[in-house]
Amino acid sequence: MQADHFASRIERRPTRTIRLGNLVIGGDAPISVQTMTKTDTRDVDATVSQLHEVSNAGCDIVRLAVVDMDAAGAMAEIARQSPVPLVADIHFDHKLALRCIESDVSGLRINPGNIGGRENVAKVVDAAKERNLPIRIGVNSGSLEADIREKHGGSTPGALVESAMGHVRILEDLGYHEIKISVKASDVWRTLDAYRLLSQETDYPVHLGVTEAGTMLAGTVRSSVAMGMLLSEGIGDTIRVSLTDNPVTEVRVGLELLRCLGLREPGPNVISCPTCGRCQVDVAAVCASVETALEALYREAPDLPRPSVAVMGCMVNGPGEAKDADIAIAGGRGKFALYVRGDHKSTLDENKAVDALLYEVRQWGRE
Repeated sequence: MQADHFASRIERRPTRTIRLGNLVIGGDAPISVQTMTKTDTRDVDATVSQLHEVSNAGCDIVRLAVVDMDAAGAMAEIARQSPVPLVADIHFDHKLALRCIESDVSGLRINPGNIGGRENVAKVVDAAKERNLPIRIGVNSGSLEADIREKHGGSTPGALVESAMGHVRILEDLGYHEIKISVKASDVWRTLDAYRLLSQETDYPVHLGVTEAGTMLAGTVRSSVAMGMLLSEGIGDTIRVSLTDNPVTEVRVGLELLRCLGLREPGPNVISCPTCGRCQVDVAAVCASVETALEALYREAPDLPRPSVAVMGCMVNGPGEAKDADIAIAGGRGKFALYVRGDHKSTLDENKAVDALLYEVRQWGRE
């Protein structure tokens, strides 16, 4: 109900559609969640392992840094094993882009102005045309051309958009329009102003993000404020929450951001208490296990009912609060009391509580 309520209040900005592998981006397609691997792309096993981790967390698209020809050469095997579409992130060397296109990636992230002149850009575009690969123009405050920076007096929103549209025109002049654009700054206000300005300039799909957003706490807050405001205005077709943290965390924050605005299907409906000095169980660990397990369960069985689930940390307020949830556990002295529809069902050791709760979720609606 809540998701429908919020979704009805957001009118998304009309954009063109592009296709990234089997994923549609733009138009009225669901807003996709991206991250970037933090492994060495030349290490195929480590990179593929991380791809599966973020895919299991709900990620739709993953970008990989292609730093040299060895990394480009690894892309074919990585793409073969990847559960999600891959975007090759390339700077300065058009030959890396050509090699990655041969390696069955689903898209490129480049700035045409920095990969070696029009002739080299034309080679990349010609190769991309054969597979209809989208190209993301990715501009941020650290990648501006010197003349644009000087003209605007720094990495202003106007400078970011001018740079992006200049790169776009290079592709358009070559007859290519499978384009996605990002204009990221490292603070909220420049990010807001840049994307608002960009949305007035073009109808290409937009990738939202705050670049160099920071650590888990600061980066999550900055990204949620900036992207939440833009998304509520209908701006944005894909997002990445850039954190100095595990990419799985980026994905989970991004998904939750979209869910709370009603822009993605609901996930597990889990509430938990903040804990206090009365707590004698590890609520944080139990709650994290419950959320992770439910995410996996709903990916495997998306049509399962999604009852509200509560994880409470003490036996003082926990039982009363648990009555408002469909299924709940309330802890005390290494044990959890299990409640279903407000009625006490059993008391379990702490290490058995998650499995018992998941069993009740699977049974929900079968009575």
